[in-house]
Amino acid sequence: MKNKIAILINSLDGGGAERVVTTLLNNLIEKYECHLILMENKISYELDKRINVISLDEKSNQSGIIKLLSLPILAYKLTTIIKKYNFSKITSFLYRANYVNILAKYISNHNCIISERIAPGSMYNDTSINSKISKLLIRNLYNKADLIIPVSKAIKTNLIENFDINIEQKVVYNPYDIDKINLLAEESIKYPINKEKSIITVGSLGSRKNHQLLIKAFSKIDDKEYKLYILGKGEEESSLRSLAKELGIEKKVVLLGFDNNPYKYLSKSNIFVLSSNSEGFPNVLAEAMVCGCSVISTDCLSGPREILAPSSDVNFQLKNKIEFAEYGILTPIKNVDMLSKALDIMITDKKLNINYKEKVTVRANDFRIKKIIKQYEEIICVG
Repeated sequence: MKNKIAILINSLDGGGAERVVTTLLNNLIEKYECHLILMENKISYELDKRINVISLDEKSNQSGIIKLLSLPILAYKLTTIIKKYNFSKITSFLYRANYVNILAKYISNHNCIISERIAPGSMYNDTSINSKISKLLIRNLYNKADLIIPVSKAIKTNLIENFDINIEQKVVYNPYDIDKINLLAEESIKYPINKEKSIITVGSLGSRKNHQLLIKAFSKIDDKEYKLYILGKGEEESSLRSLAKELGIEKKVVLLGFDNNPYKYLSKSNIFVLSSNSEGFPNVLAEAMVCGCSVISTDCLSGPREILAPSSDVNFQLKNKIEFAEYGILTPIKNVDMLSKALDIMITDKKLNINYKEKVTVRANDFRIKKIIKQYEEIICVG
């Protein structure tokens, strides 16, 4: 009989953590009995049919207060699943799934492992009620888990310094199936892209990704022949279109929607930009490097600095200048002028652009799936 793996996540409806979970399970199914527990039964990624999918049947589009009140109910549902399948260990990804996993532990006493994908300290300047509740839950629940898997060193430090987390943490970076990415990158695209004159970003269209910053910075670049391509879906789509129109660049900003294969667009683009206010370990930044893009990223907590400037202090953040890191350019968060300056430099300095393109694929090999999967396997597998 195969040993078991059980992973709990909000859903698989797009997103970086969701892609990582899909990659993990698809690569572990040959060796293990794999179970995917979804709080909300939505799947946008291709899962191996042998993976057992279980849903806790959470309803879509609930208000914040309803989501909060539903946590104990979801935790109880999880305990019934744990009992039914005789799970001794549950690994969860994303905040709400982590809360549910920990609450369920009070009843089932299973081995509870949580994966932290975002630096929680980045919420400190957010005064919304949801942020306040999240900070309270992290502070009061996370120490009840058995182990935390931060996706970056900066997140580990952030949890210790800002939330007094004192349980064991093991940093594991995200895995990338480089051979598969390169294969998918060869697929054709419906929308023609002029590689020499293209800037691309990929990510959900929400406030944390700060696509507005990128559009504003793009509007200021000197080379007006460039186009900006945005791949993703989310609640800010209409406001991004309105911003581009307001800035007079609506014909230069192309929103491509969501595509399960972003690599075919990345491989046909010149410069990739990550403009986020906060991250964990941004999948798309590493994936853009696999696809050979030169990259520019905000120096947000956390991930970009560890990826682009691994020999630097991972807890340092830029304030008022850009940094020519080993594998790409870093800029301060929420700084339009510095991002626009970085774009102009990457566009005009052909030697720098080519040099970064040569380096990024080498760096991406550090996150090759075989190496990372082994680390996960040692932690999350039962037996």
